[in-house]
Amino acid sequence: MFHVLTTTYLQPLDVIEQTRPAHLEWLGGEVANGRILVAGRVESQTGAVLFTGDISTEEADRLMAADPYHQAGVVRYERVSFTGTFRAPALSDS
Repeated sequence: MFHVLTTTYLQPLDVIEQTRPAHLEWLGGEVANGRILVAGRVESQTGAVLFTGDISTEEADRLMAADPYHQAGVVRYERVSFTGTFRAPALSDS
């Protein structure tokens, strides 16, 4: 199961920025272990989008709960889960 996780900032950006270093450290670890494939802020700077790897719904819920942003109460998460039936072929290092 793949998941699209969206966050909505509940505080102004200057408050969000106070927790950003811890969030980025957490995010880097999740990308390194393959649980998050891609992530970034939305253009409007009002939240972010994260795409997970093939993980369970329970693991996605644990992932959101572990985010320092969530723990600090500065974001609200929403999750859309899907099976990922159609996938691009893996790119080779040629």
